Amino acid sequence: MNRKEHWENIYNTKQLNEVSWYQPTPQQSINWIKKHFPNKDAAIIDIGGGDSFLPDHLIDLGYSNITVLDISEKAIKRAKERLGDKATQVKWVISDIIHFTPLNQYDGWHDRAAFHFLRDPQDIHTYKRLMESSLRDGGKAMIGTFSKNGPLKCSGIQIQQYSKEDFERIFSDDFELRDIQNIDHSTPFDTTQNFNFFQLKLRRD
Repeated sequence: MNRKEHWENIYNTKQLNEVSWYQPTPQQSINWIKKHFPNKDAAIIDIGGGDSFLPDHLIDLGYSNITVLDISEKAIKRAKERLGDKATQVKWVISDIIHFTPLNQYDGWHDRAAFHFLRDPQDIHTYKRLMESSLRDGGKAMIGTFSKNGPLKCSGIQIQQYSKEDFERIFSDDFELRDIQNIDHSTPFDTTQNFNFFQLKLRRD
């Protein structure tokens, strides 16, 4: 499967509220950013942000160093159109995460959308090394994935579910797992998806 073609097709054929991940107020993400990055100049990157509402809320809260990465050019175009003049306050990157070349180093790495789509071990390893090299010393990450009680597929693609043990096996050599929050996400279709939000802190020797 060509990942880029798949996601371009999704964003060309589905409206904002016709996808399961639609979330007008990403409160879990907002709470994490407000708690861990009180400095509004903190460099925060949203991986797989698409046309989510997270940058809208962060701009309104006064954050001034926001980067949004997505594989879909259409998704980013839609986000820019929605934000209007405010779109210039965000750095936009069109890239598959495993082919991403960071613009700079970041204080915070947020991903509610991309990681659990990676199922090839080499892609997972690449993601982890990229996150490690992209974060400043002491940098923090929050990654949301489907839990073991969540769906097996999203947008027609098989995903990887994650437990605490799974995450520790992948990340524990470079990151400290600081917290896990189990959240039910209500979709626009009156269904519920169970997520685990893993909070990590970079640990360098």
